[in-house]
Amino acid sequence: MALGNGSTTNGGVTQEKAPVVNGTNMETLPRTGKQTDPNTAFLRAVRAGQLDKIIEYLDSGTVRDINTSNANGLNALHLASKDGHIEIARELLKRGAIPDAATKKGNTSLHIASLAGQEEIVRLLVQHGASLNVQSQNGFTPLYMAAQENHDGCVRYLLSKGANQALATEVRNARPSRTKIFLFLLIILIFVFILGADVNYTAKHNITPLHVASKWGKINMVTLLVAKGADIQAKTRDGLTPLHCAARSGHDHVVDLLLENGAPMHAKTKNGLAPLHMAAQGEHVDAARVLLYHGAPVDEVTVDYLTALHVAAHCGHVRVAKLLLDRGADPNARALNGFTPLHIACKKNRIKVVELLLKHGASIGATTESGLTPLHVASFMGCMNIVIYLLQHDASPDIPTVRGETPLHLAARANQTDIIRILLRNGAAVDAKAREEQTPLHVASRLGNVDIVMLLLQHGAQPQATTKDLYTPLHIAAKEGQEEVASVLLDNGADLTATTKKGFTPLHLASKYGHLNVARLLLQRDAPADAQGKNGVTPLHVAAHYDHQPVALLLLDKGASPHATAKNGHTPLHIAARKNQMDIATTLLEYGAQANAESKAGFTPLHLSSQEGHSDMSSLLLEHQADANHAAKNGLTPLHLCAQEDRVPVAQLLLRAGAQKDAQTKQGYTPLHVACHHGHVNMVRLLIDQGADVNPTTVAGYTPLHQAAQQGHVLVITLLLKNKADPNALTNVSTLI
Repeated sequence: MALGNGSTTNGGVTQEKAPVVNGTNMETLPRTGKQTDPNTAFLRAVRAGQLDKIIEYLDSGTVRDINTSNANGLNALHLASKDGHIEIARELLKRGAIPDAATKKGNTSLHIASLAGQEEIVRLLVQHGASLNVQSQNGFTPLYMAAQENHDGCVRYLLSKGANQALATEVRNARPSRTKIFLFLLIILIFVFILGADVNYTAKHNITPLHVASKWGKINMVTLLVAKGADIQAKTRDGLTPLHCAARSGHDHVVDLLLENGAPMHAKTKNGLAPLHMAAQGEHVDAARVLLYHGAPVDEVTVDYLTALHVAAHCGHVRVAKLLLDRGADPNARALNGFTPLHIACKKNRIKVVELLLKHGASIGATTESGLTPLHVASFMGCMNIVIYLLQHDASPDIPTVRGETPLHLAARANQTDIIRILLRNGAAVDAKAREEQTPLHVASRLGNVDIVMLLLQHGAQPQATTKDLYTPLHIAAKEGQEEVASVLLDNGADLTATTKKGFTPLHLASKYGHLNVARLLLQRDAPADAQGKNGVTPLHVAAHYDHQPVALLLLDKGASPHATAKNGHTPLHIAARKNQMDIATTLLEYGAQANAESKAGFTPLHLSSQEGHSDMSSLLLEHQADANHAAKNGLTPLHLCAQEDRVPVAQLLLRAGAQKDAQTKQGYTPLHVACHHGHVNMVRLLIDQGADVNPTTVAGYTPLHQAAQQGHVLVITLLLKNKADPNALTNVSTLI
């Protein structure tokens, strides 16, 4: 039955007529269950080596672009090169295929042929101008690819045509692949003896073929290179010689060969590492034994004075450590910071090395530059087995460091509860004092470790112990906001009223650092809310100074006086006013603080806020009946202080509030005198505009013009004269200024 689309049915199965595209019967193309794209069919024909079909596609125009490629960027020449279809490759090149066209990974046909070992294709491509040294995205050259797969013929041909063996490979956005560079170099070295390549060629970081061969233990290659004249003393950028490389990798036969051929046994890296250090680091006993047999100094040191034994101790390599000790290594060798191998073994928790070192005479009481013993180190690091072992071997638990800290201090500092328990059971002094007279309880209180605090108290630690500045553990806990620790200390008799050298109680410190919960706890335990420090400051003064409004509110709720005065007469409101602590000031005023409270010098909070230029604070105080004309004992009003500091906005505020513009101090100075003395032109202009007298005299007869002239303020002088200041005014001592 005929169908409208030209199809026929046979037994119910639809049969499509083969379409013809540009004169080509598409039925000849491979079928994949759906109609195949002509370009795809063309590339498949190349893979299959079907030269006739390829020619048909190209001659008929079915495939218009000979360089068409698949999703990976592979074109016909790439595919022919990979599979070695030499006739197809020749035909494609004759018809204009681009020899250097690259895939998405940057590989050209020459890369692909070289990797596949297709020597005929390689020759054909080079003859047609393919670039010998083109690099892929990863920096690989055709020569590298041929060498990587051991395609000797390709390598020889490429080298003979001038391929550059010095091009390094480098992966983008990654570290250079040294292993691949090494492989490349090793394979190329095969041709050193054929083509005369440089035996001492250096790759990136000054690595030579001998370094690589030594690292990988290729003894035959090492033998050949040495015989060919390779530099046995060659150093990389970091100072590594081939002997270092062999020792670090544990190739004892290579180590022996290099030493027999004069390798520098004493050569060191930039960090001072000798080959013996490298062998110790890699736990290569045989390599270390060979080095020692050839006379390597067993106690050779790095720039930090680390010996190979230090390195073995650090890495926990017992067998190497034993070899070194048997060959006379000093178990008490000191590094630059004074660390011995035993210190390092303790730090890294290498119990077997610790046992070995002590058996070979390591000093259990050796100290570092800072006075640390091995027990200090093990205690700080929490190495339980080592601490027990050291104590069993009579290590003293009470030796102090330079700072006076015992192992117990360090264990407390590192929150090592179990270590502290062991030290205390072995007689450690629970109240040992460090240089600042801190006890372990002070340390634990600072860090807030309740378990350690309780453990120390259970073993008799004194909660009243004081530091050099008379801080008790409770002071420390309050300062650091450690509420739970503070509670435990109080339960064990800590004194709420104890004072530091500055007279601060724990409540002062909680207030200073804004620790509300600790302050609440202390007040609940009846801490005096108005306790005065050395200068008479109360916790409320401190909270005001540091702007801790929640603490201030708590103190006021618990009965702290807003009127309390320090030795200079300052109330908490004075402090809040000077520091511009608006929330605190508002709270204090709500609790009845006096806006006109006087300091010993007679200054009110408004004086201080005016002097500092705090407009909002000054406005708040004025709203609470602060006196804008209040005179201090020397007669200074808030306006005088504004004039002194050039606080124009606050001065305007005070003047609107009724401040007397011509108020005089005890010596007769008005705000205008003060402003003129300091040369504040804007303030002078404000006062004059507000009607201030331009010719008032002090007790000594000085006018504002005298003050300005005396200080050389020309602009102020001009302004005063324009406003009828008397240029002939005389002082009382008849001296014309």
